[in-house]
Amino acid sequence: MKAFDIALKDMTRSFRSVFAVIFMLVVPLLVTGMFYFMFGNIASDGGFNLPKTKVVIANLDEGGPKFQVNPKNIPGGKKADTMGDLIVSILQSDDLADLIEVTFAPNAEAARTTVDSQNAQVAIIIPSDFSHQFADVDGEAVIEFYQDPTLTIGPAIMRSILNRFMDGMAGVKIAVNVYLDEADSSDFAMAGQVVQQYLKVSLAESDDVEKELLDVRAPSNGPQNKEAESQNLLLNIISPIMGGMMVFYAFYTGTSTAQSILKEEEERTLPRLFTTPTSQATILTGKLLSVFMTVCVQVIVLLVAARLIFGIQWGGLLPVVLMAAGVVISASSFGIFVNSFLKSTKQGGVIFGGVLTVTGMVGMISIFAMNSPTAARMGDTVSLLVPQGWAIRGLMQAMNGEPLSSVLTTTLILLLWSTAFFAIGVWRFNRRYM
Repeated sequence: MKAFDIALKDMTRSFRSVFAVIFMLVVPLLVTGMFYFMFGNIASDGGFNLPKTKVVIANLDEGGPKFQVNPKNIPGGKKADTMGDLIVSILQSDDLADLIEVTFAPNAEAARTTVDSQNAQVAIIIPSDFSHQFADVDGEAVIEFYQDPTLTIGPAIMRSILNRFMDGMAGVKIAVNVYLDEADSSDFAMAGQVVQQYLKVSLAESDDVEKELLDVRAPSNGPQNKEAESQNLLLNIISPIMGGMMVFYAFYTGTSTAQSILKEEEERTLPRLFTTPTSQATILTGKLLSVFMTVCVQVIVLLVAARLIFGIQWGGLLPVVLMAAGVVISASSFGIFVNSFLKSTKQGGVIFGGVLTVTGMVGMISIFAMNSPTAARMGDTVSLLVPQGWAIRGLMQAMNGEPLSSVLTTTLILLLWSTAFFAIGVWRFNRRYM
């Protein structure tokens, strides 16, 4: 009971500090609020409208060996006498009409000048021997891609479209080479049929080019649906940020609260407390208990405040309780562990500015990289090198509605981290004061 009284007294003193309250509760909410208003306009618009990319084409292709493609396999049913005509037909198709605006130039220099004068964003120059090089099994068909260096999105879209087309056409050569390697010499004359069949299949499967390149969704009918989708988009952005901020500052709180032991030692109040009839073990237990209680209050307040202010859905009750318990225990035990190695509060600046910041940022890598699947997978692995990473993983599992077993596994791993930190920290404090 005395240990609890000591813990309650220390916790009360912590929350009397205006600076501590701002750091524990206000700053995480302010940071999340900043992102909330930053992304609010994007979410309210349901995203952003992608402007058309102005493309100027200089089709200089003079053709080559007999080139025929069934018009029904070309978008719009247009006729193509050369490979250059085939590219132009695809770029002028209705599927890409919302993405690009096509104009033509008589030669390569005129196309480049159009881009240099900013009348177009991209110039596509198809050389005169393009069809000939394509027809040559050993030839190399190349398109010149000339863009405004100050732009990124439009040129990137065009480059993606052309790369996809060229990759598909490269498949024709691969098909012919395989056929010539495997077929008898008497059947070489049928290579043309192989090309025609490949083009028929590949172009027919690529009839809706825009859908393969972009995920295009029609706007919702009615203002209520649109508002709901906008809110969901905003929550998908800020929910991980709020979770990351909560974990980040919970570990700061655990470390700063545990530092009160060192502060009282320097102020000589702790040695005087040891002279009272209360045992040293009880006193230290109360001090350590106050760390857990303070972080617990912080996490609960942030969970409730984020739900009320931003409408963040943390997940089911049991997963949230497991996740919150894991955050509280790991942050508190980490603070006890770190302070057990400090000789004075003067060394705390190094811990706050170095160790906690670095480990906290490493733990949040998966949040920073959530828009890049490759980086996110790598971030998930790297972040698990620190306890903050496991705490954030538990948060994300609860918010994403993953099975309870997944959240429980993450919580158990956090408890293993916490047991090690707590055991080492208590052992070092006992050696120091007993």
